[in-house]
Amino acid sequence: MLIEVCANSLASARHAERAGADRVELCSELGVGGVTPSIGLIQLVKGELNIPVHVLIRPRGGHFMYFDAEFEVMKADILACKELGVDGVVAGVLRDDFSIDVKRTKALVELSQGIHFTFHRAFDWVAKPLEAIKQLEDIGVQTILTSGAKSSSEEGILNLKVWQQRSKITIMAGGGVSPSNASKFKEIGLSAIHCSGTSFENPLDLEGKISMNSSKHLVEDKVAVSNLDILNSIVRAVK
Repeated sequence: MLIEVCANSLASARHAERAGADRVELCSELGVGGVTPSIGLIQLVKGELNIPVHVLIRPRGGHFMYFDAEFEVMKADILACKELGVDGVVAGVLRDDFSIDVKRTKALVELSQGIHFTFHRAFDWVAKPLEAIKQLEDIGVQTILTSGAKSSSEEGILNLKVWQQRSKITIMAGGGVSPSNASKFKEIGLSAIHCSGTSFENPLDLEGKISMNSSKHLVEDKVAVSNLDILNSIVRAVK
């Protein structure tokens, strides 16, 4: 069974390889579901690891309907990843009715020609999963990362089983995969699982320090953008 580790750092990627994982999905900011990692991190991980490295192509947290400018960034990131020699990319685009944006996703798949393409957990928002699987198969997607449209892959295990039975595409279980349930996905006939194995290290006492986390930016149904009118007002106030 293929084991993919969602690695958020060079240390995490090293641990994945040492543990015997088959490949890593490299990303940053797991707290928002992951975003595209820095060029420096990609270079170091790709230069050091001997197992395949797939890179998440996601320009921001939040939903999966992208502005034109964001989509251009995604395409540029795929080209940059190919230049760095990565083995695959992980991406996906939805429409506002929660169907697959076939046109845009196909463009990303075509841009990724020669390397592996995984459609990520945006799939868990689609309204008609079996129809979406067929669409993704038709445009050349090789793997779908999904929790079975549930909060965790264990909760969605029956959907995962049915989807794999009805498709040739690789259905990779991800979301809450742990030592206690990993074997369940093999038992239902899946050939791949995705996990992070996260623990928290390097503690520091921050008592009395202001928080640098910003809960106002943790919004999934809207996109944060620097507002032109607000910026104009600030500039006028001091210029």
